[in-house]
Amino acid sequence: MTRMAVAPASMTAIDLAEVLEFLGARETQSMFLTANLLGQGQAMDAWLARDSGRIAGVFGRTEGGIILPQWPGGDWNAAARPLAGGTVEGLIGTAEQVAALRPALGLVAAPTRQDGAEPGYRLDLPILRLPDCSGFALSPIDDLATVGGWRAACESELFAASPAEARAKAPAKVARWQSAYSHRVLWHLGQPVALTGFNARLPEVAQVGGVLVPPALRGRGHARRAVGLHLAEARGHGLRRAVLFAASIAAARAYEALGVQPAGVIGLILFPPGQCVSPCP
Repeated sequence: MTRMAVAPASMTAIDLAEVLEFLGARETQSMFLTANLLGQGQAMDAWLARDSGRIAGVFGRTEGGIILPQWPGGDWNAAARPLAGGTVEGLIGTAEQVAALRPALGLVAAPTRQDGAEPGYRLDLPILRLPDCSGFALSPIDDLATVGGWRAACESELFAASPAEARAKAPAKVARWQSAYSHRVLWHLGQPVALTGFNARLPEVAQVGGVLVPPALRGRGHARRAVGLHLAEARGHGLRRAVLFAASIAAARAYEALGVQPAGVIGLILFPPGQCVSPCP
């Protein structure tokens, strides 16, 4: 197993090309890992596993403690060794790989803030099916207070954050979205009604994330309109494919209405701050 510096400037062109080819063949489950390797998002340490000289697996750990595995049939005890004693905030990868890595890290009995699996989807944008969007429009984020309130509520609803923790975390995240120009607000009759965005973006493919609809406005098709209009906008700028994961039955229905196809299951486990990988110091 080889530790790999992840900044493209410190990798050879051959290394980077080989890694991207490996991850590209597993695109729907590797967007976070690929985007971080290319310098998007958080800084990250990464390791390569080789079999007969060829890449058999890649896994990384972001500076925030998210572990991102992509190692089909991996030796998870070997993967755990370089991570031992460090802190971990979460595991994100294929449901099968996350389930296999968790015991190797000594985290089976660790408390969690979220522990589940989400159906994955892929959408080729030429077949995107837009709903009726008459009277609806998208704009970049300009009202940080409104979107920040939505995000704080989401932190509590989905990630079991306390109200104080949610209010503290939301503004910085929304400000990053605004700075990155990655998210859009859906408007109807002069009122903001939903949020959508991309949480990983490559030249031809984006991963949808940060989709929010306030509880009082749910059940009206706002999520599918927001996501659909954002994808149509990005399609006009060269995007060819989208990756999506559904956190609820309602989200799955919204995405399926856009014409998506099933593409595996993602495992998502989040731990309370300070959780360490066994053996803990």
